Amino acid sequence: MNEPETKSLNRVRRGRAALSNASGRFEAEARFSEDDGWGGGVQVEATPTHVTPERAKSIITRNDSPDLSFDRSINPYRGCEHGCIYCFARPTHAYLGLSPGQDFETRLFAKRNAAEVLERELAAPNYRPRTIAIGTNTDPYQPIERREQIMRSVLGVLSRAQHPVAIVTKSNLILRDLDVLAPMARKGLVKVALSVTTLDPILARKMEPRASAPKLRLEAIKLLAEAGVPTAVMVAPIIPSVNDAEIEAILTRAHAMGAREAGYVMLRLPHELKELFAEWLLAHYPDKIRRALALVRSSRGGKLYDAEFGERMTGSGPYAWMIGRRFETAVKRLGLAGRRMSLRCDLFVAPVRRGEQLRLL
Repeated sequence: MNEPETKSLNRVRRGRAALSNASGRFEAEARFSEDDGWGGGVQVEATPTHVTPERAKSIITRNDSPDLSFDRSINPYRGCEHGCIYCFARPTHAYLGLSPGQDFETRLFAKRNAAEVLERELAAPNYRPRTIAIGTNTDPYQPIERREQIMRSVLGVLSRAQHPVAIVTKSNLILRDLDVLAPMARKGLVKVALSVTTLDPILARKMEPRASAPKLRLEAIKLLAEAGVPTAVMVAPIIPSVNDAEIEAILTRAHAMGAREAGYVMLRLPHELKELFAEWLLAHYPDKIRRALALVRSSRGGKLYDAEFGERMTGSGPYAWMIGRRFETAVKRLGLAGRRMSLRCDLFVAPVRRGEQLRLL
């Protein structure tokens, strides 16, 4: 079995998951590191985070994918400092002329005018409200949000307009915004899903180095639920031979903390992510790489990725079928809802467009 070719020097950088920074697929020239024999092997290096302001022309992204339960989303940031090695959004950095590897974790773009643009788009005469998903690509509560506060400003617009929103995150920073989320929840306008990939803090530090520790995510579920915010747990992604043994344990702990819905996604490895993930496995779990990639292929029609609608989230084949049955059995045993909660759209009040008079009635 041929494994993806890797060019990494096998250097683990403190707080980063990707081991290399190879050029994206659209670049005319390919760049990668080579060991010159003067000190290869595992090294610990610090890599700073650079944030570039970006003025967005539009902020609501539309989709018509049959695999998704929403048709619109918002991404306050490009790139993600959480650095999850398995993140399917990594290849999007290639569109910026940057690497899906370390660049994705360290060279970030902040849409500082997101709230302003959102208010304008919600005020459009032909706008019709439906749930907006946030956190489906990059995490809106990644560490730089503490300073940028873009997500908080976006929530402010949605709250004032009484617009429904569904949030996915790996960060307990979401608790900062309970003062906005709790009142929205009382009106049926918000739900939150915490992604919990493992209960093992050592594994979490390796594969999602700057995301909140597992125990903090579980605590966030508890505090959100206690505040009346409908909360779900996402076991995503499920990685063969790495975290697949934890499905039942994660669901049990999350349910005990107050989660009342659950979902899962099988590992997806589009474009450059194939090589990046293989490098990570080779560095951290060399004894598991062959089996892990073989199981991925078995659930993707013999390939490392299959983008076919209807199967890309859950995969196919015996292994994927077994994962699905385990998940369903655990959800049924725990009483986690099988159906997704619907949010209200009938309370929407369009923002007043600049230059217009306020409504009298």
